[in-house]
Amino acid sequence: MKTGISLLFLLISLAWLGACTEAPIEETKINPSTYWGENPWPEIRKKRINQLLPVAMKEAGVDAWLVICRENNNDPIAAHVGGENAGGTAAFLFYNDEEDFHSLAFSPSGEATALDELDIHDEVIRIERGKSAMSQSVEFIKEKGFEKIAINSSSTNAIADGLSFTQRVRLIGWMGEDASKLVSSTELIYQWLSVKLPEEVEILTQAAELTAQWQIEAYEQVIPGVSTDAEIAKFLKSKVAEYGVTDAWNPAQNPNVNSGPDRGHSHATDKVIMPGDVIQIDFGIKLYNTWVSDIQRFAYVLKEGETEAPADILSHWENGKAGSRAALAAMKPGVKGVEVDRAQRNLMQEAGSLPVPWSTGHPVGYVAHDVGPNLGGALSVSPRPSAEKLLKEGMVFAFDGFHCWEREDGTEKTISVEEMAVVTADGARYLTPPQEELILIGTIE
Repeated sequence: MKTGISLLFLLISLAWLGACTEAPIEETKINPSTYWGENPWPEIRKKRINQLLPVAMKEAGVDAWLVICRENNNDPIAAHVGGENAGGTAAFLFYNDEEDFHSLAFSPSGEATALDELDIHDEVIRIERGKSAMSQSVEFIKEKGFEKIAINSSSTNAIADGLSFTQRVRLIGWMGEDASKLVSSTELIYQWLSVKLPEEVEILTQAAELTAQWQIEAYEQVIPGVSTDAEIAKFLKSKVAEYGVTDAWNPAQNPNVNSGPDRGHSHATDKVIMPGDVIQIDFGIKLYNTWVSDIQRFAYVLKEGETEAPADILSHWENGKAGSRAALAAMKPGVKGVEVDRAQRNLMQEAGSLPVPWSTGHPVGYVAHDVGPNLGGALSVSPRPSAEKLLKEGMVFAFDGFHCWEREDGTEKTISVEEMAVVTADGARYLTPPQEELILIGTIE
């Protein structure tokens, strides 16, 4: 009898303890549709077309711009002009005349209703089955007598090279004697896409903030001697999935976590992170499937007995950071991209850095390597044309401060302090606070 009472008491006690124990708190999951809200792209796109495109066309010296869109093999610029849902071939025509700026869409009748409801263009002209949107747009072009018509055919910019060979042959045939009026849209697309609206800069700022924050969180996951580069990359992939964003570039190489020697643009490997390693994370995300970030953060793994990085590593870090600050100070409207590169490379040489094959910076916005001035070319006798382009207010860049050195095993390691900044009326400013100190693994609580 005693045994039965004791057993009953034990069961009651366990039940009471269980009731008093706080239930585990379920981890809050992000609902992307609620967290991000309505996609601002439709309104921003209309504003870009109506405010920025007319100016870009004048700067490029063209009267009209013809974009041909189609299903399955669409023009790279399609989403910017409202042609992303093209089924049958559609033609989008933008032009300036003595009265104002205009935009027309020549659309197959099957897609015309939905396109018209987007309210992007002044008029959507329905093309009946069996007729050609391209030929009817050419008829309109001839009636208007435009002298320079930009088309998306470019030898230097893939984003401006969406017109297929067969489309070009057909277009030239319809243009006839006026075919000589067709010019590349390279300069037009450069002038238009290189400048971002203030609303877009705000979104890019949010992307930069999340990118930098998640990299800090990733470093908190590192267990020296256990964690691999690939495992830390996987953590960042989980943040991308949780927040319902996507990769800023090829998912196979985003993020690149590298605790070993330089690997350039590459994927994270199964290398185990060890004390004494300098770790690089190169990572970017895409918000609203449109705007991307590109940020790098660096850390040092403390060895036993160390409370800070060795003097040489700290020196490399400070040299790289100084180069980044010099690049930012050189950015302002009217400055060439090559001049920004030169400001950073002068400090590299003074600090004794080994040379690196990468430009100081590049435009970032709709893709990681966007349209705009290249911040490079200082070491070249003949810099690429994009490095000779002038910076303008509203341009956004990802840029580095480099310091490269030779490791004990003869391989090279580079600290590349990559930040994002927007060009302002009288200079440039960071989108998010830059990394000031080398992150120390082993001191993060």
